[in-house]
Order: sequence, then C-alpha cells, then structure tokens
Amino acid sequence: MTKKDFWLSLIIGGAVGLLFQPIISNFSSDIGKLAAIPLTELRVIAFFVFLFGAPLALFIFSILSRFVPVLYQFAKFASVGILNTTIDLGVLNLETAQYLIFYGILPTGYIYAFLKGVSFLISTTNSFIWNKYWTFNANSKPQVGETIKFYSIATVGFFLNVGVATAVRTANPSFISANTLVNFVAPICGILAVFLWNFIGYKYVVFKKYDP
Repeated sequence: MTKKDFWLSLIIGGAVGLLFQPIISNFSSDIGKLAAIPLTELRVIAFFVFLFGAPLALFIFSILSRFVPVLYQFAKFASVGILNTTIDLGVLNLETAQYLIFYGILPTGYIYAFLKGVSFLISTTNSFIWNKYWTFNANSKPQVGETIKFYSIATVGFFLNVGVATAVRTANPSFISANTLVNFVAPICGILAVFLWNFIGYKYVVFKKYDP
C-alpha cells in the first residue's frame, strides 16, 4: 500500500463521512428510535468510522492481494464505489427532501426515476475521474474513445440502476416505511445491481490498456 493510496483512501473516507450526514438527517426520526446514543455523537462516530475505515480496509486488501493480485484493485474500485454510493444517496436524499417540502409527498413513478437518474449521473462522473486516475492508474488526459466507452458502460448501468431502484420503489412493500424505501432501500438495490457490471466493464473494456 503506497502513501498515495493511503492519503487518497483517507480523502475518500472523509468525503463519505461528510456525505453521509444528510442521509442521517433524513432518517433522524427513525435513527432516534433505534440508536442508543444521541444523534450528534452518532454523526461524529459515523464520520470517523468512514475516515479511518477506508484506509484500514485498503491496507487489509493490500495484504490479501499478495495471494490474489486483483483484490487490491477491486478494493480501490470498491472504495470509489462507496464514495459514489454516498454521492448517489446524498444527492437523492437532498432531492427528495426538497420535493417533499414543495409538494408535501414523496416522489414516485417517473418523477422518482428522473431524480434517481440525476443522482446517478453525478455519481457516475465522479466514478470516471476516480477510477481512471486511481483505480486503473491512468496518467493521460481523458480521450474521446475512452470517454465514449465509459459512458456506454455507464448507460447500461444507468438503466440497471434506475430501473431496479424504480421497480423496488413502485413495489412499495408494506413492511418498509415510505421514507426508508425511497431514500435508502430502493437506491441501494439499484446500486448493488450495477456494481459488478461496472467493475468488469471498466477493467476489461474502458481502462484495459492501463492494466498491468
């Protein structure tokens, strides 16, 4: 594990810890019923868990990669994926909170799909930058062909992500509260559906020439 990887994973962990704060805010009432500690303390704990957990996890995978080399690269991809997830969730939580303020209801159907699409595109752009320059160690400027390939893979991922998230939201299972379904369960299902697809596509199609 290099110093560069340590500091970048620390930045990712800190960013995730900060981006997790609006998610906590959106679930403050639910968390308050379950948490054994005050919400403020929970925010601080969550921040430091992500801040130091990211480099610790990467260090562990750097040891495991001595036996399976691809694990270290996959761990970096997963770190970026967690950052993308919190960006996706954070943006979506902000969007749905504003929608609730203006219209008095939580979004559904095409409106929810649109809001989920916006959060996905923002997190995908972040994914391109981090995966190109860190996960796959590319030093060149973004190239047209490379960018087209990336967003082609991402487009398929977009439909998988938004489609699964919207389907779960539309199913509206009665055992999950509407707030939890809209802001957490549905988007997480969408993110998980596209995770492995993205890694394979980025590694073997988009950034293949940078792989050792």
